Amino acid sequence: MSILSSVLVLGSLGLIFGAVLAYASKKFAVDIDPRVEGILRVLPGANCGGCGFPGCGGLANAIVEGKAPINACPVGGADCSSKIGDIMGIVAEEGERNVAKIICKGSCTSAKDKYEYEGIQDCRSANVLNSGQKSCKYGCLGLGTCKYYCKFDAISIVDGLAIIDEKKCVMCGKCMEVCPKGIIVKKSENQEIIVECNSKDFGKIVKEKCSVGCIGCGLCSKACKFEAIEFENKIAKINYDKCVQCMVCVEKCPTKVIKGNLENRKKVIIDEDICIGCTICKKQCKFDAIEGELKEKHRIDAGKCVGCRLCLQKCPKKAIKIV
Repeated sequence: MSILSSVLVLGSLGLIFGAVLAYASKKFAVDIDPRVEGILRVLPGANCGGCGFPGCGGLANAIVEGKAPINACPVGGADCSSKIGDIMGIVAEEGERNVAKIICKGSCTSAKDKYEYEGIQDCRSANVLNSGQKSCKYGCLGLGTCKYYCKFDAISIVDGLAIIDEKKCVMCGKCMEVCPKGIIVKKSENQEIIVECNSKDFGKIVKEKCSVGCIGCGLCSKACKFEAIEFENKIAKINYDKCVQCMVCVEKCPTKVIKGNLENRKKVIIDEDICIGCTICKKQCKFDAIEGELKEKHRIDAGKCVGCRLCLQKCPKKAIKIV
């Protein structure tokens, strides 16, 4: 009888507590906007935090509340933004894609070490010991902490230097957070020209430590006809609001620390059937690459053209085209 009584008491308590919980779940239920659930199904579920919110759930709520744009997810890309736009009833605008970039070229081949490091293979741990094994205290230690934290397999270590695959990078920002040197920066995928050095030492010291560092010679700044290069903390800095990607700085840099593929230069030609010989393009060209007098058909000297495209922007007849 005692066992039966215990079973009845426990069963009754279970029914009572179950009824109370059922009532509470309805009484204190929080209504979830169906759009939040829809957006969560669309988001990739990486929970990387690259959007600036705590995971995909935080971003979904922020989008519905109007606190985040529909293209805030760096992982999902344009397709994800389009689907979220359909849910929110908004047309998705495709923004400029950003990627992470390591501003250092100091590999084991080009940069000297001040001692042999045999400790934990973690850049943060190595950095505690006299700023790491590299002679340049501003450079990449190449122990792979950024690679370990990258969920998208976008980082590899080559010859003691971290390299980011821009096609795989989603700009989640994890690598930037864990780098003890602060040498991983955000840049536009379309902005090819960048100074791949973070040293703040004088040129003579840089040359002693690394063969591919910025020595502050100023040749790039003098060569730039658009005043797009300035010097800050003894290192060249590119003002991307002024830079037209003509790559003259890439040609002039003696240590080749300014990255830019000269084969990607997009030069222009003039359609002589359309050209009226107004000379506007010739006046705009800073490189004397346009030939022809007033009311004559103009021509581009391909050897002098650097692809700045100022002439293309000013031509009133749209006779200049990119090749």
